[in-house]
Amino acid sequence: MTRPINVVVLGATGSIGQQTLDVIDRNPGRFKLFGLTEGVRSTNRQAEFLVQGKAGESDFDAQVEAMVTDPRCDLVVVAIPGARALMPTMSALKAGKEVALATKEVLVMAGALVMKAAAGRAQGAFPIAKSIRPIDSEHSAIWQCLWGEERENVRRLILTASGGPFWAHPDLDLDQVTVEQALNHPRWSMGPKVTVDSATLMNKGLELIEAHHLFGIPLDAISVSIHPQSVVHSLVEFVDGSLKAQLGRPDMRLPIAVALAYPDRLPDAVPPTTLSELSGLEFQELDEKRFPSVRLAREAAATGGGHPAVLNAANEEAVNAFLGREIPFSGIVRTVERALSAFTGSGGSLDQILEADRWTRAYIRNESGSLRAT
Repeated sequence: MTRPINVVVLGATGSIGQQTLDVIDRNPGRFKLFGLTEGVRSTNRQAEFLVQGKAGESDFDAQVEAMVTDPRCDLVVVAIPGARALMPTMSALKAGKEVALATKEVLVMAGALVMKAAAGRAQGAFPIAKSIRPIDSEHSAIWQCLWGEERENVRRLILTASGGPFWAHPDLDLDQVTVEQALNHPRWSMGPKVTVDSATLMNKGLELIEAHHLFGIPLDAISVSIHPQSVVHSLVEFVDGSLKAQLGRPDMRLPIAVALAYPDRLPDAVPPTTLSELSGLEFQELDEKRFPSVRLAREAAATGGGHPAVLNAANEEAVNAFLGREIPFSGIVRTVERALSAFTGSGGSLDQILEADRWTRAYIRNESGSLRAT
């Protein structure tokens, strides 16, 4: 009998981490919890490795490094939010581990370097399948649609977006949006940072950059469509004019199960979608004037260098300021745009990318005066 897959979960107390533990618990013959990281909350789980604390603390970082590079570790689930997920992801890939990636900021900041670290074990037309397994529902959908397909047959990718809580309210003054309103997502249950990103649609900008790196598709061949029902998780358009989509309930346990079990599928990972749930599906154009985040992300990625890292760091800082009630909701994107305009540094190496990240946070906190003035 094949032994269970030893899984490390980075960010076990977050929303994705908790749902990953649920998938593992329901499939004890296939998976074993080998290690995990916890923040301020405890999971009360038993594992070979249990690391408590936060990234940036020397003891924490050293223990995580040991955990994800341990020869007994098979698969690392990266669900630590934000930029601090980059270094453990790189460590795991360099150690030859399979990575199930939920933290889109990793590829936004350093997509070329991350994919290079993963390329040594890549196989097939779309090499992602042998090294990085996406957990984001949109990228999981595209990944599944591309199984067995050849790159030259793909014309474009279409990322779907729920639109968040404000898309359906065009008359709402975004300057007056409260934290509670922004966190009231109509479809998904997510952590606060990701939920706010969904409200600004910055999550789609970050996902566009992520898809560009994951699948090797040009930025101008990736589009975003508003799909409020969140049943179609994304689509691929082929050169013959056909579309292939992945559909399912808005339940993150499904893409988690796909990532953990690839190339197999886990029986009853989520309840099946009924045909009656597929009636009345809507798709609308993205209003980039009211929600300019996708445009900013596309421009940052096209400029390259350290600009995607600046985009990501500025957004993280601005979202934290909004959650702390220091700036208005509409100030989030204005803060990102201001940082991108001010950045004159370079990027390319890991050190330069990390320096762009540090510069941005210092710029927003100190050099730009005050976020409260945004």
